[in-house]
Amino acid sequence: MTDQSALPARRSWLRVQLWPKSLAGRTALVLLTSMMLAQAAGLAIHALDRQDLLILAQQRDAAVQAISLYRVVFLSIQGQAAATLAGAEMSEGVSAQLERDPPVTEFQFSSAPIERQFRADMLLVPMPQAQRPSEIAILGGPQKEAFVVGFHMPDGAWLNMTISMPTPRPWQSGNFLAAFLLMTMVAAGGSMWAVRRMIRPVGTLAAAADALGRDVNAPALSEGGPTELAAAAVAFNTMALRIRRFVQDRTFMLTAIGHDLRTPITRLKLRAEFVDDDDLRARMLSDLDELQAMVSATLAVGRDITADEPATRVDLVALLRTLLDELSDTFPDRAEHLSYSGPDTLPIHARPLALKRAIVNLVQNALNYGGVARVRLAHGDGGMVNLAVDDDGPGIPEERLDDVFQAFLRLEASRNRETGGTGLGLTIARNILRAHGGDVMLENRPGGGLRAVVSLPI
Repeated sequence: MTDQSALPARRSWLRVQLWPKSLAGRTALVLLTSMMLAQAAGLAIHALDRQDLLILAQQRDAAVQAISLYRVVFLSIQGQAAATLAGAEMSEGVSAQLERDPPVTEFQFSSAPIERQFRADMLLVPMPQAQRPSEIAILGGPQKEAFVVGFHMPDGAWLNMTISMPTPRPWQSGNFLAAFLLMTMVAAGGSMWAVRRMIRPVGTLAAAADALGRDVNAPALSEGGPTELAAAAVAFNTMALRIRRFVQDRTFMLTAIGHDLRTPITRLKLRAEFVDDDDLRARMLSDLDELQAMVSATLAVGRDITADEPATRVDLVALLRTLLDELSDTFPDRAEHLSYSGPDTLPIHARPLALKRAIVNLVQNALNYGGVARVRLAHGDGGMVNLAVDDDGPGIPEERLDDVFQAFLRLEASRNRETGGTGLGLTIARNILRAHGGDVMLENRPGGGLRAVVSLPI
């Protein structure tokens, strides 16, 4: 017994399979289906009209054969009509005999229009009026697939003929299927070409939107093409300009505030030195150092957003080895905890200073929170490069893996600047990597520790 609950699922699966997901596929399918239906209807009308013409041609041939045979018998030597008829050459499906009476069959007499047409067709055979039959009996017709014709001969006998006339099939032509397939292929090719050409700007718009989400300074869309597409491009460029201005205004405001805070922080540090209480002075200086670090990180964010460093061809392996050497020199006690594995060379298109800053933030996070930083580089899929930075730290709760990319968010419980940082390192790294067309994500390693996974286009 068929499970009735499975039937809706099957119908839904069929709809999903038959109805494409893309706009281009749906448009092409609708156009192609409409064209195929129109072609089928047109060919059907043509075939039916052709069938009517074939029937008229068959009727004409039947009339010509009938009057021609009558003429041969009429002009035979007197007394030789039967012999002449027996030796006459007749087409397949035609039979004739001389009888005393007119034809009698189950057929009824032909309708007036068919009889008039039959008599008119017999005039195609030239004969003197005196030789033409005095009386003609016409029975049957195309609807009976045969004509039964009787000619009254001068000697009183009747020349009765039966002419078979099978109804021609509408699709009798062997070229019908080939013509239908050829027209369908041409229509399909034209439809796909037109749809792809019309839908291409939609893909361009989607790519531009994705690029704008990664970099507010992405190039503007071309405003050419059809009126509707040009209007959409103008609206998109206007939106991008407003977003760019909004981001710049906020960045400039943030940078200005951070820059202006440097002077009072320096003054407070100088005044804190005059505090007699050593413990109080140390706490005040620690707070001021933390505040100064936050201001410096804020200014760094502003520099990264407003920076206009040109992109160039960079050997990513050389860049990684350089920054690892620099970190080893900066933190000699941690040099043995830094390692690299991967290819010897891997050129990519990037902004070297910004990319170096992003990777340094990830490596320093691994050192600060996980004790080690193992950098691994490998080719990815779709023209991408995969860079992984592993550490041996405690990891991050799964529900907080994406939260750490928020600005000034620190999961470290203490407020120690040396262990907790400012909360902007991962934010800066993600902004830089997304501006390169890549991204970064965090995941907990199965054996313990955290892994930062970076993807970059080649």
